[in-house]
Amino acid sequence: MSDPVPTPPKNEDSPKGLVLAVTAYLMWGFLPLYMKALADVPVLEVLAHRVLWSVPVAGAILIWLGRTRDLQTALRSPRMIGMAALTAGLISVNWGIYVWSIQSGQALEAALGYYINPLFSIFLGRVLLGERMSRAQGAAIALAALAVAVLTWEAGRVPVIALGLTVSWGFYAYLKKRLPLGPNQGFMLEVLILSPLAAGWLVWIGAQGTMVFGADAWLTALLLCAGVVTAVPLMIYANGAKLLRLSTIGILQYIAPTMIFLTAVLVFDEPFGMARAVAFPMIWAALVIYTGSMIRRK
Repeated sequence: MSDPVPTPPKNEDSPKGLVLAVTAYLMWGFLPLYMKALADVPVLEVLAHRVLWSVPVAGAILIWLGRTRDLQTALRSPRMIGMAALTAGLISVNWGIYVWSIQSGQALEAALGYYINPLFSIFLGRVLLGERMSRAQGAAIALAALAVAVLTWEAGRVPVIALGLTVSWGFYAYLKKRLPLGPNQGFMLEVLILSPLAAGWLVWIGAQGTMVFGADAWLTALLLCAGVVTAVPLMIYANGAKLLRLSTIGILQYIAPTMIFLTAVLVFDEPFGMARAVAFPMIWAALVIYTGSMIRRK
């Protein structure tokens, strides 16, 4: 089946787009509960299963949508594969940091990282693309940087998890936009590129007798769900985002980190000390300033 001829998206919100985007963000918001249940599984094994089980899920969705031709073309282009290898490397780093943060009881730092993401994207646009930055956006970035400084001063170290998630996702999104391939096809290409590494790692730990998969029935069942948990929300979001205005997406993107924040404090009982009580409101204020400036431009 050939791919349908794309039509320029309208700059307006649709009910379908809103439902799809909210669904994706809610699924991402509940993801820490799933990752916490896998706390006894090594991070690299979790990553390997996320990659491998995403292949059949993403492939089935592409076949259902009738969007396989672009993927076939990309697989014949060394340049496209090279670009996708970069984005695949970045998303795997992002996934690894995220899984480790939840498993090690540092979900609050993960929430912080995803709160900072949109502000870092503005910074990248200014530095790499020469995009103009409004005074409000500059103030929001400065406030977020000050919040990171507060956390660094209190802990005596840079919040590596938060910054690692922010930087890896920021550059992933930046390069992903330059990949001349639809988001669904691009994700499929990324997991295909990562699959040999994932399979090789599982074969290695299986030979060493340290693989959890198959040794514990409950954890094996959870790992079998890794593809659905990974691919489905990402592909739902990709289709929903096309049907929404950028300002709407900018507001909705705070759903997931807010849920992660509440889960960390109320469910995982992570400590919320004085520095975080100062830094998080600063981040929230920065996001209010950023969102307000974005809405006023529409």
